[in-house]
Amino acid sequence: MKAVIFAGGQGTRLRPITNQRPKPMVEVGGRPIAEWQINWLKHHGVKSFLFLGGYLFDVLEDYVGDGRRWGVHVEYVREEEPLGSGGALYNARDILKGEEEFFVLNGDIITDFDITLLRKPNYVATMALFPFRSPYGIVNVEGEKVLSFEEKPVLKDYWINSGVYYATKDIFEYLPRPKGDISFDTFPKLAAAGKLGGHRYLELYFRMIDSMKDLDEANKDVASGKIGM
Repeated sequence: MKAVIFAGGQGTRLRPITNQRPKPMVEVGGRPIAEWQINWLKHHGVKSFLFLGGYLFDVLEDYVGDGRRWGVHVEYVREEEPLGSGGALYNARDILKGEEEFFVLNGDIITDFDITLLRKPNYVATMALFPFRSPYGIVNVEGEKVLSFEEKPVLKDYWINSGVYYATKDIFEYLPRPKGDISFDTFPKLAAAGKLGGHRYLELYFRMIDSMKDLDEANKDVASGKIGM
C-alpha cells in the first residue's frame, strides 16, 4: 500500500516557523510532522510514500530523501502552482498508475489510529471520522435549574472528517481538474452516488497542527506521553 501525503500548504497561521519550511516539516517533540506520519503509517504496514506539494518543497525533500533511513520508499510530485488537494491528487495520476488502492492524508496531522480499518473496496473512497469535541464547556439544564457542567465534551452524535482517507483508483474519475479541493469537489459527488464510506474511530489520538496553539498543545502531548511513536 502507498500513502499519498498533501504537503503543499503554506501554513500561514504557523508563521514565522513556516517562513522557512512547509507545514510537514514543522517540528513536534523535536521531529517533523512528516517523520511522525512515516513512523505511524509504517507501523501499519505502509512502506511506500508519495508527497505532493510545492511550497518550500526542497526542505521536505532534503530531510526525507528517499526514505531509506526509515526503511521505506519515498517519491515526490511537485506542483508549479497551488492546485488544491483534489487537483494535486489528479496531477499525480501518472505516478499512481497501476495502484489499485492507496491511502491519502493531509500533511499536518499527527495521529495513531489503525489506518488499515479504512480499507473498504466496495466504496470509491472511505473517510476516517472522529467524534466532534466541543470547543466550549457545556451547561446541563433542567428547566431553569443548572444541574452540572461538562468541560469540552465529546459529542458522539457529530462526526468530523479527519483528513485521512482510503481511495481506490476509481477516485480519479471524480477529481477536479486542474484545480480543486477533494473535500468540497469530490466527496459530495461520491456521497450523492452512494460511493463514499466512513469509518468511525471512537478512541484515538488526533491533532491537526494548524496554529501555534495546536503546536503548543501537541508538544505538551508528546511531553506527557499521550503520543510517542
